[in-house]
Amino acid sequence: MLELLFLLLPVAAGYGWIMGRNSVRQAQREQSSILSRHYFRGLNFLLSDQPDKAVDTLIKMINLNSDTVETHIAMGNFFRHRGEIDRAIRVHQNLVSREEIQPTQRENALKELGLDYVQAGFLERAENAFLQLLNSDKHYVIAQQQLFNIYQTTKEWSRAIELAARMVDCHGDNDDVSERLAHFYCEQALIERKNDNDGAALALLEKAVNADERAVRPWLLLGQMAMEQERYKDATAYFLQVAERDISWFSEAVPKLEAIAEQTGDWDTFARQLESHWQECATSYLAMVDVLMRKGETGQAAEYLLEQLHKRPTMKGFKTLMGLYIDQIEDKASTQSLQLLKDLVENQIAQRPQYRCVSCGFSGRKLYWLCPSCKKWNVVKPIKGLDGE
Repeated sequence: MLELLFLLLPVAAGYGWIMGRNSVRQAQREQSSILSRHYFRGLNFLLSDQPDKAVDTLIKMINLNSDTVETHIAMGNFFRHRGEIDRAIRVHQNLVSREEIQPTQRENALKELGLDYVQAGFLERAENAFLQLLNSDKHYVIAQQQLFNIYQTTKEWSRAIELAARMVDCHGDNDDVSERLAHFYCEQALIERKNDNDGAALALLEKAVNADERAVRPWLLLGQMAMEQERYKDATAYFLQVAERDISWFSEAVPKLEAIAEQTGDWDTFARQLESHWQECATSYLAMVDVLMRKGETGQAAEYLLEQLHKRPTMKGFKTLMGLYIDQIEDKASTQSLQLLKDLVENQIAQRPQYRCVSCGFSGRKLYWLCPSCKKWNVVKPIKGLDGE
């Protein structure tokens, strides 16, 4: 009898192992069946245009199996793309609040939740979400971009400066961050100037120059400050730096240099400043025409302008040339005809944009350093060609 019991022990152990394994499999099948049932029920609610019930069903799924996190995130994104932001927030908030999901999954959900908040206009909540992602190896770039966009929208330039400085400290110099940082300093400097704090504004503009060596905006602002303070020598030096940084912006500096010449009476120096860059834009060669006119050399000015128009035809140059011919023609009928044509050209110029975004094509007569359309810095440029420079 005892021997029989010993013989039955392996059989009993094997039977117990088989029954235990079958029990686990049965539990897995039941869980899978429940999960599948919830999934298809949620899908059915969604297809039946019952999104609230679909959200409730999806939230039940996460309690059953954390492997459904990606499906959960995708469904939240689906709601956001449909414009149902409240449902997207609910789905992604539910994920972020779960302690049982993996850290990488939580970061993915937090990123999507931040995007939900941005689209809903809850910028403070979005900021909090993206601040948590700045230490993420995977999401810090998009977190940085979204935070910059938030601070630009709310005009919190000091916070934008802090963020840019943090990015440089953590990840090294970056052309995009350096360019943004220079503009942030300029924006903050403008605020200080409105508050009559020129010392702080000057310090900020010097930081902008150091942040991005290619930036022209801080030099234009430094020149404007020096002009207003009647430091004409300093102002001239600042405006000439524009041509050294980006020659396409020299058309913005020329009228300022001409105004300085008007104040100081030093037209010879102004003419020498134009010699190296007069061919770069219509504003430059038209300024040279003004210099010749002030010397009384009207005929030479007309010949010079006609020569330049053959090389670089512009509406502004054509209008100026007609003005020179009107001054020289004595026939009254011809003068009236030319004057009418000049007025028409002038009206046309007044209606044409002066600046255009090279990224999205936005155009206007006002200079925006941050494009109002595509929200990018330093992409709005002076228009070149017949209607521009």
